[in-house]
Amino acid sequence: MTLDQLRIGKKAHIVSVNGKGALRDRLLDMGLTPGTEVMVRRTAPFGDPIEILLRGYELTLRLEDAKSIEVERAKL
Repeated sequence: MTLDQLRIGKKAHIVSVNGKGALRDRLLDMGLTPGTEVMVRRTAPFGDPIEILLRGYELTLRLEDAKSIEVERAKL
């Protein structure tokens, strides 16, 4: 599943960051690295962008960027 498919309030771990070049580098620089736990906090009124919580800070991502981040639901 990709990050854009994760529901509000649900947690997941990043499996991989797909894409090429500057986009992938930018996502990795923002802390979206494999193994990191993320949680979707909220979405904008029309669903784009989404706000996620990771590493103790909030990050807003466009859905198009979130589609390139593979995640696995966190186990309880």
